[in-house]
Amino acid sequence: MNFAGQLTHPVFRAVGEEADRKGQSAFAIGGFVRDMLLGRPSKDIDIVVEGSGIELAKAVAKVLGAGKVSVFKNFGTAMFCHGDMEVEFVGARKESYERGSRKPIVEDGSIEDDQNRRDFTINAMAFRLNSDGFGDLVDPFDGLTDLEEKTLRTPLDPDVTFSDDPLRMMRAVRFASQLGFHVEKKSLDSIERNANRLDIISAERIHVELNKILLSERPSVGFKLMFNTTLLHRFFPEMVDLKGVERKNGIGHKDNFYHTLEVVDNVSETSDHLWLRWAALLHDIAKPPTKRFHPDHGWTFHGHEDRGARMVPKIFKRLKLPMDHQMRYVQKLVLLHLRPIALTKEEVTDSAVRRLLFEAGDDVDDLMTLARADITSKNEAKVERYLKNYDVVVRKLVEVEEKDRVRNFEPPISGEDIMAAFSIPPCRPIGAIKNIIKDAIMDGVIPNQPDDARALMMRCGPKVLAEWKSIQFRLSEGEFNEKGARETFDTWLTQFEV
Repeated sequence: MNFAGQLTHPVFRAVGEEADRKGQSAFAIGGFVRDMLLGRPSKDIDIVVEGSGIELAKAVAKVLGAGKVSVFKNFGTAMFCHGDMEVEFVGARKESYERGSRKPIVEDGSIEDDQNRRDFTINAMAFRLNSDGFGDLVDPFDGLTDLEEKTLRTPLDPDVTFSDDPLRMMRAVRFASQLGFHVEKKSLDSIERNANRLDIISAERIHVELNKILLSERPSVGFKLMFNTTLLHRFFPEMVDLKGVERKNGIGHKDNFYHTLEVVDNVSETSDHLWLRWAALLHDIAKPPTKRFHPDHGWTFHGHEDRGARMVPKIFKRLKLPMDHQMRYVQKLVLLHLRPIALTKEEVTDSAVRRLLFEAGDDVDDLMTLARADITSKNEAKVERYLKNYDVVVRKLVEVEEKDRVRNFEPPISGEDIMAAFSIPPCRPIGAIKNIIKDAIMDGVIPNQPDDARALMMRCGPKVLAEWKSIQFRLSEGEFNEKGARETFDTWLTQFEV
């Protein structure tokens, strides 16, 4: 079968002509071939050469005027960009593995050797680029049929393929999720048998595949596959713990594993934001450790949002995910994910909306997306009611933000202002006075204006400082220790009225 008519990018003819000149055989292989046959866009072209891929890359880049060629001698590869395409060259090779290692023993090989080492038949197909047979499909494992039947199958014995490079098991899940393919039974059974081999793969490489699964159209496909083959058990036990329904006194709770996947799919229908999808994945992650049964109330998961937020850094650290603003974003959404639904169950007050805007900041829109996705009830009337209530909350968010400007709120009075006003050094009352001002603005007691905030500071500051001074005196008299002094002061603050 010949596909010359579809290989219109100038790089293909240039590769073929230079390979002919050098007496080499060259082929486009792998993902580009698969995606072209599926009608999917691709920005990467992999070229396999029988011989030196680096030398052919330099020659082709010169002919095309492609500019700099990046060479990676340790891997025997070279790469350059031409237009919007990234073209990578590698010499054909054969690989063998030692049982405890992910690093293969690599030798020069033929196109047949190179196709044998590929993960799946749909990725082992190649187009010949030499002038003799330009565009011919080289398909020794009938990958074209598997492509048509949407099947993922390994070229060789799957036990060998997956044991040699266990990351291929994650790639099987990723392709199933991305392409809507199914893993044929022999390969699926092999993944389950070899799941423990994933332990030799670094967390960094696992999370790359995990992120691609999360970014697929329906991430639930991949997560169900990972659970059923026990891959998920190797690196994400918290997610596994969500699975199952416990019943007491004839009362059960929903299966939080499937609920979570439904929420992730719901978010994926409206947003391709990776970290929002992570927030959806982790929003109920602390339900297992917070699960309690009360005869009068049934199953409860009190505080799972707070416990879940505290679990996020541990999960990110173990999976080697970014520990900076992406992690904090996910942590914030997990912590706040119940707040919008709480607002729908009561009259939406300006004060409650101000506090949500203050705590969510610029992420409030993503929080509302997550909250809507969290409605997975099969009761259509209930869903419709919640969605209408969310519309009310959203309108209120816009109104309050336009009026009070509290998104990403910064108190109009700083700690330095308080110290200067009362001629005091840094001390606990400064934070207390700032919080009194913040709460007054959040509750609508005063406008979010510097003059109003300063007036409140001058009215409340002396009372706070006097109480702190009294407690410090009692501390010096031995009435309580430092911790007791702080707790006494904090208790007094909870009862302080502006």
